[in-house]
Amino acid sequence: MSPASELPILLYHLGSPLSKRIIWYLALRGIPYIQCMQPRILPRPDLARLGINYRRIPILSIGRDVYLDTRLILQKLEHLHPSKPRLAALATPEHRAIEHLLEVLAIDSGLFKSVVQLMPAHLPQLQDPAFLRDRADLLEGMMVFTPEALTAARPNAINEVKNVVEFLETTLLADGRDWVLGTHGPSIADIEAVWLLHWISAVPGALPPDQISGVLYPRVFSWIERFQRTVSSAEKLISAPQTVDGEQAMEIIVTSLFNETEGLVDENDPVVKQQGLEKGQFVQLWPTDSGSRHKDNGKLVSMDNKEVVIETAAGDAVVRVHAPRHGFQVCAFEDGEK
Repeated sequence: MSPASELPILLYHLGSPLSKRIIWYLALRGIPYIQCMQPRILPRPDLARLGINYRRIPILSIGRDVYLDTRLILQKLEHLHPSKPRLAALATPEHRAIEHLLEVLAIDSGLFKSVVQLMPAHLPQLQDPAFLRDRADLLEGMMVFTPEALTAARPNAINEVKNVVEFLETTLLADGRDWVLGTHGPSIADIEAVWLLHWISAVPGALPPDQISGVLYPRVFSWIERFQRTVSSAEKLISAPQTVDGEQAMEIIVTSLFNETEGLVDENDPVVKQQGLEKGQFVQLWPTDSGSRHKDNGKLVSMDNKEVVIETAAGDAVVRVHAPRHGFQVCAFEDGEK
């Protein structure tokens, strides 16, 4: 197998806030990649070619291993190009804890939902019935996504986001440091903390200036601007990514080697024990928060307390699809061979 740093890195994305988490990371570490641009709403036939029903973006492949969920993607990218400085917190257990807790704050605490609810109802995309149907499908069970629902939820959403901005202003950024961990440059902790605020602060009319602004919270807004300047400078130092179409992307993936050796199924895992799961068995995999109606089927390759890997058909080849255990459900799929 070739070293992982020699395998092609391919990012399926659409320039969304979640996609930017990965784009920023790649730029800050100077890692080259190929991109396959995706439509804003379903269907996404480029991913269906890989046997993938998962509807969230971005998705990243390293060779013939495909990774779902930006949290797992960031973890995997940290192991590439060891000659380049990593962005993860390595200094102290406290730094690693802060990094993880900022990830939880952004994704698991409800902050993402509150930021979405700050989107002004008059935005053009919120007048598009196709976009509204697509996002209602994505966010089913999490929130009602209509202009009327967003307007009704806005006051509480303002308060939730304001509390987070105030928290950053008065704690991690209170001493005037440039980056949340006091590092020389942005770390993954900064990416975890900044991406939602970076997104919503750029949407005209989303943040009420009498509640959330650079005047009221100068450290936070200076940090957001500093992060953008730093990323923009990093992007100028690397070549722009090559853009390929879906057929080209699939060919790049299926003609590559695997990034990781094939793992095992942990027989002591509670879900494995409960369901009697075995390596090679057909299973179904899906996220439990958003996009949960879109489930992937494949042969179970490996599973432990951190990650599950299934094998899906990509034409005449196979790819391995990786997902984190946190936020995903796995179960036996009896109709797998039909």
